[in-house]
Amino acid sequence: MNKKQPSSSQIEQAVSILKQGGIVAHPTDTCYGLAVDIHNPAALLHLYHTKGMDLSKPVSILTASLKEAQKYAQFSDLALRLVKQFWPGALTLVLPRKSVLPFFLNSDESFVGLRCIDEPFSVALLQAWGGPVTTTSANFHGKSSPYAVRDISVQPDFILDAGDIPVRMPSTIIRIDDENVNLLRSGDLDEAVFEFLSREGVEMES
Repeated sequence: MNKKQPSSSQIEQAVSILKQGGIVAHPTDTCYGLAVDIHNPAALLHLYHTKGMDLSKPVSILTASLKEAQKYAQFSDLALRLVKQFWPGALTLVLPRKSVLPFFLNSDESFVGLRCIDEPFSVALLQAWGGPVTTTSANFHGKSSPYAVRDISVQPDFILDAGDIPVRMPSTIIRIDDENVNLLRSGDLDEAVFEFLSREGVEMES
């Protein structure tokens, strides 16, 4: 059974954990994910160690709105058109980062991945937290993505339990550099994105 809305106490606990530098597992529109404070270097290190992920692997950020996302990355006209069509939704845009983004987040990268979704638990968490968080699947690196709390293969500090969520492909990830578009990961919106870009006269490279 899917619990549709989080309780205020759940959200308060989750925010408290984020403030302490902890990891919160929460449902997204594709699978359960892991959130930490992007401004806390110790929390980010905790996340990497928990997932068994190499520090060179970038993580994306989850924002509450396009306006918030624009604080952290440069959105070209094409990126804005994609956002208008597919956000909130299962599309991660990898865009040139702005200097306001913490230097220790993906420090070797000049780009950053961003997502905006409308899943109720995630929306409530972001609104209460008041800023972006990391977004990465709640699994040990290389393991299957979890769609229920029992399938989470790592140990977060707190779990926002929404029950079982629908099995779905991960988000489509595309990188936009000026008007050049590259598919970095196939996902749930591949076909729709391909069709949209074709109508726009844009060719996507894989």
